[in-house]
Amino acid sequence: MLYTKNIPGWERVLRIVIGILGLGLAYESWGTFNLGVGLGIAGAMLAMTGLIGFCPMCAMFGRRLGGNH
Repeated sequence: MLYTKNIPGWERVLRIVIGILGLGLAYESWGTFNLGVGLGIAGAMLAMTGLIGFCPMCAMFGRRLGGNH
């Protein structure tokens, strides 16, 4: 199943960078910081939506790429 991209290029780059940083923080604090698992999940989700270019939550709220729809 193919999805229409709903994330602009600049936001995709930002999501990938923040996602990788979140995964790095989760890796560094795994076992010592209680929110390490949460950081890992959030970082993975941000990086995946950035790589794919589609965010299901944005689609639920009717966000589309380009133009005012």
